[in-house]
Amino acid sequence: MTAALLLALGLAAAPPAQAAGRTVWIQLREEGGFAGLQDRVTVYKDGCVRLSRRTGPTVDKCLTAGEVRKLKGYLKKLSLGRSQKPPQGADFIKYTLTYKGHRVSKYTLTKTWRPVVAHLEKILQKYWAPD
Repeated sequence: MTAALLLALGLAAAPPAQAAGRTVWIQLREEGGFAGLQDRVTVYKDGCVRLSRRTGPTVDKCLTAGEVRKLKGYLKKLSLGRSQKPPQGADFIKYTLTYKGHRVSKYTLTKTWRPVVAHLEKILQKYWAPD
């Protein structure tokens, strides 16, 4: 069978990264520190994620229902607030959350940011693996 016929019959689907018109639900970027972090976790409204790091491949996966449910719970309590000014020094990590059309950067995680960032970092650790 050809790929077009398989798609028409619903027997094959495009990989998550190739789905057109995806809407970003939340994105975390972690940058800086002595290690030169450049990690990114993008969660789409369909429950799938795109994960990338400074080195290695970009990985597309879909979250479990439990992971989505936990994230929703954390996001209900999230208060983005305002961006923080960069501290003096070279080893600070900049955390940037993009959510509901707002992008805010912090160097010190607040009470409502901690569970969101920890959950997204856990997802990155679980699903991102270099080939």
